[in-house]
Amino acid sequence: MDVVLREVHDSDLPVFFRQMNDPEALHMAAFTPKDPADRDAFEAHWKRIRATGDVLRTVLLDGDVVGSAAVYGDPDEREVTYWVDRAYWGRGVATAALRALLAEVPERPLYARAAADNAASRRVLEKCGFRLTARATGFANARSEEIDEVVLTLQA
Repeated sequence: MDVVLREVHDSDLPVFFRQMNDPEALHMAAFTPKDPADRDAFEAHWKRIRATGDVLRTVLLDGDVVGSAAVYGDPDEREVTYWVDRAYWGRGVATAALRALLAEVPERPLYARAAADNAASRRVLEKCGFRLTARATGFANARSEEIDEVVLTLQA
């Protein structure tokens, strides 16, 4: 299994859009756009974030686009995020992608958030050195309700 990161290409966006419209993946991610099927909003979001200078990467598995990973936000509150196509869950792809991203971005601390019931995402983060530092609640668009979330931190 060869997991690598590269810059986001325009040709990756249709793959990301398809991935972000998988109902099971949306439920697990929970904190998603209000209407993930709104293609115009999706395009506008990616245009805006690609112009920010944040670290945005495409995740490749054996040369195929299988997801995305990013570090974004204000300098003192940088967060990581990642998305891996559900077809590749449970194979170590997210962990390998996050490790590669963390090697590329040396700044610390970094933060991550996940739905409290998303044990798989929490395991990925903990394998990469993140530790639980807080609990919160937030409105999860994909579930149309307030849910519990966990905040994890990666220190120096």
